[in-house]
Amino acid sequence: MTVVIGFEGSANKIGIGIIRDGEVLSNPRRTYITPPGQGFMPSDTARHHRAVILTVLKEALDQAGLKPADIDCVAYTKGPGMGAPLVTVALVARTVAQLWGKPLLGVNHCVGHIEMGRLITKANNPTVLYVSGGNTQVIAYSERRYRIFGETIDIAVGNCLDRFARVIKISNDPSPGYNIEQMAKKGSQYVELPYTVKGMDVSFSGILSYIEVSSAHKMLSSGQCTAEDLCFSLQETLFSMLVEITERAMAHCGSQEVLIVGGVGCNLRLQEMMDVMCKERGAKLFATDERFCIDNGAMIAQAGWEMFRSGHVTELKDSWITQRSLCLFTTWRTPWVI
Repeated sequence: MTVVIGFEGSANKIGIGIIRDGEVLSNPRRTYITPPGQGFMPSDTARHHRAVILTVLKEALDQAGLKPADIDCVAYTKGPGMGAPLVTVALVARTVAQLWGKPLLGVNHCVGHIEMGRLITKANNPTVLYVSGGNTQVIAYSERRYRIFGETIDIAVGNCLDRFARVIKISNDPSPGYNIEQMAKKGSQYVELPYTVKGMDVSFSGILSYIEVSSAHKMLSSGQCTAEDLCFSLQETLFSMLVEITERAMAHCGSQEVLIVGGVGCNLRLQEMMDVMCKERGAKLFATDERFCIDNGAMIAQAGWEMFRSGHVTELKDSWITQRSLCLFTTWRTPWVI
């Protein structure tokens, strides 16, 4: 059996997970939380990760009941993500690999989300909606390559939600998106907001600017709507845009499955809206909860497991990081070829 440990820390979550041949043995995680109205700075986030990463590593080994000698490979997030947190995690992963005498693997964060989703849900050949704080893409796998069919042309949907939360001072604990989701359940009045779909792509900066500059405070102070109404309206608008481009990609690919991954993917309203579309097409929706949608170490371990089993190893001189999106090309996956 092949055992891989995965280190994830591309944003405000630090996670370490252990996978053994498709079985999640452990997956502890910590989140850096800032006060309401504030985002998380790369340097502060990296400082948080440095403070807790060894504790999380011990938890991962203890929960799995394993020793360093039982690990076959060390995987880490190579990118994309925030520079300082990525460097922090890469340094620890490199050090651990050398101390333990184990091979090292740099993993694409996006592919980690997709492979974890496929593992947990058993989706076969889905059209993937990848939605998180830093990414919004519709992806499908064809001819041994992940191909991006549509994406945001400016900011990610999670970033839009986070910045909206800052505008109306919604708490970041446990996360802005979760708190928006709960408030939206109490909203009853739909406020019309900009809806921007351009072919297979979406744009979220306009809706955010509209809320920031001319809408939120004016409407709230005048009593035209409540904060809950704004949360409800924002979710309905953003998620409708995502469902539209996902359906278009499904039609293009002839797909009958949708897999939602990424931190925003655990939003139950998004899952509900996507499920309605899928049922209308006779398709099936696959989604997970916060354990595997939100950034976690197990997803890096799973992608690393796939790569390691096919003979891939990252040399120490190549174990750098990148803040930008990596090529989604893969040569190590064989079960999902269409």
